[in-house]
Amino acid sequence: MSRRWTNDLTAQDVTPERVFLNRRQLMSGAGALGIAGGLAAPAHAQELEPNSFEDITNYCNFYEFGTGKSDPAQYAEALTTEPWTVQIDGLVEKPGDYSFEDILSQMDIEERIYRFRCVEAWSMVVPWNGFELGDLLEMVGVKPEAQYVAFETAYRPDEMRGVAYPVLDWPYVEGLRLDEARHPLTLMATGLYGKPLPNQNGAPLRLVVPWKYGFKSIKSIVRITLTDSQPPTSWNKANAREYGFYSNVNPNVDHPRWSQATERPLGGGLLARRKPTLMFNGYDEVASLYDGMDLTENF
Repeated sequence: MSRRWTNDLTAQDVTPERVFLNRRQLMSGAGALGIAGGLAAPAHAQELEPNSFEDITNYCNFYEFGTGKSDPAQYAEALTTEPWTVQIDGLVEKPGDYSFEDILSQMDIEERIYRFRCVEAWSMVVPWNGFELGDLLEMVGVKPEAQYVAFETAYRPDEMRGVAYPVLDWPYVEGLRLDEARHPLTLMATGLYGKPLPNQNGAPLRLVVPWKYGFKSIKSIVRITLTDSQPPTSWNKANAREYGFYSNVNPNVDHPRWSQATERPLGGGLLARRKPTLMFNGYDEVASLYDGMDLTENF
């Protein structure tokens, strides 16, 4: 497949793997020290000892395995990822069930170093491995009437203990407009930090859309559907006031419970200064996708 995007970030920009994996614990510690509010902290706050690998993989969100931050790492090993099949259907020329191996054999896997931002106002730079979603859509053929791409996470009550609870309307679903999905920045990730995706991070296949908030990055995808109407998304269904369909990083639109105007980069220590949040997370090349739209109403 031809390359359509040039990365402007390097390995020197990457958030250390230890910090990425331990981000929930670090942010919890920052809040306890009063850092999130910009208050002074003791000098020893910068002298945190490295955690064990078991510790640093214990903090992430994957509600299918429980709502506790350590639940995914504790229980996601129950998810069977081999073999893995992705159903691609709807308005495509070649619908069918595609094995993960067959998809990989036809895609060019590369490393992408992306800025990544969570709605709680912290940011990272993460090296993902994967392929452009646009290449996959090209492979299956998109019919002219298609306008959106819908995604669905695996729903396996025998392997995913968290779906026994009505935290969300299972299975987890997400969606993009077709032009967003085809943009060369939009990645189907198969790994991070040069390693296959851990189960708790969405193995074997997840979405990464770096100009949007992290909750748009649906994990463990089993179905991709091309449609002519806007698909539902899980967090929008759960709380439309807080989570819009587009979910673009926009410093001019506050989350109802906190400001999104500034962010704190992870990896710079607990005393790292906050910096202004960049529109579209700094990816100006996607701005034309939203020409003429009210991005306050379409948040």
